[in-house]
Formats: sequence, C-alpha cells, structure tokens
Amino acid sequence: MEAVIRVIRNIVLSWIVKIFTTNDAVRYASLLLVANSIREREVPGCVAELGVYKGDFAKRINICFPDRTLFLFDTFEGFDQRDVNAERAQNFSKAVVASDFTNTSVEMVLDKMKYRDTCIVRKGYFPETAKGLEEQFAFVSIDADLYEPIYQGLVYFYPRLEKGGYIFVHDCNGDVYGGKAAVERYAGEFNIPYFPLCDVCATIVLSK
Repeated sequence: MEAVIRVIRNIVLSWIVKIFTTNDAVRYASLLLVANSIREREVPGCVAELGVYKGDFAKRINICFPDRTLFLFDTFEGFDQRDVNAERAQNFSKAVVASDFTNTSVEMVLDKMKYRDTCIVRKGYFPETAKGLEEQFAFVSIDADLYEPIYQGLVYFYPRLEKGGYIFVHDCNGDVYGGKAAVERYAGEFNIPYFPLCDVCATIVLSK
C-alpha cells in the first residue's frame, strides 16, 4: 500500500503542470481524485476502458491503478459499420464514417503503458469481446463516441461496478454524437443518478 501511495504522489507532482495546461484538464484531474477515493475506501475490482483509440487516457488509468488489471476494449480499426449505421439512423450524426479513428494499433497503445503487464487487450466488436469475463470493476472509462457502443457499455459495466466505483462516459455534449442520449436512456431505465464534468467534451459520471 505504501508503494502505491508513493507512486500516486509522484504522478501527481509530475502531472501538476501538464494537467492544467491541457484542454482535458478537468477529466484528468477528476480521474486522480476518483482513483484516490477508490483506493482510500478500498473498493475492489479491475479497471477498464471501452474506446481506447491511441491510449492517451488509458495510460493515465494504468498509472493511477498500477496494481489492478486494466482491460482495453476497442476494435483498434475504427468504428464498426453497424454502429455507424445506427448513429445515422437515429440522426445523431451523419458525418461519422467507419474509417474514423483507424490510425491506431494494439502495439501503439501498449507502448504507452507504464505497467504493461497489467493490461489485457480485448480487440474486436463490443460487447462480443466481453464474453466469458466474470470480473467486477472499480473504474471504467467509456469513450466509444457513438450511441450504441456507449449504451451497450453501460448495460455491461454498470451491473458489474463495485459499490464505491465510478464510470466516466466521454463525449456527452450532444452536439455530434449520441453519448448523452445513451446515458439518459440507460440512467432513466434504472433510475441511476449522474452528473456532468465541466470538461471540453462533457464527460458524464455515474457512480454506485
């Protein structure tokens, strides 16, 4: 435990300047606070990100939770055409195409991980890539951009979220993608409270 605390103290010092000179400062700072809360309350469980892209936020999750397994869910090949079709059919955005976010790879992401051995890659179409998992989760980042994968991410992860855990859902500004609608639908179905962060892409936070 002391070793973990020392790691967190070191990253806080190293991030202090970077965090407040980036346009994603609020989300990064909130992750640090949430990680500290989970640790202090000894919330069990793994951590995960759905929608990894190049791994910039995943690497911060990895640093904040060095002693926990980090599941990385992504196609690593851009949007799936099924989700693009659903996005267009519901008029959330007609601009998205399957070739968006294709400039990434598993190795690119893993090369950014300080604790690479704790990472488990689940490449492919979600939620198919979650089949067979029995883990519970303390923290999850859902950054899948589109309505259907965000909704399916909540369907999968929230019931598996430990008490005291958190889910961050990115891109919920409602201007381009269906993220906000997906959160509102799921939260409404199960009467789950949530609140927004004042970050650039309007992250919504759910807790248990």
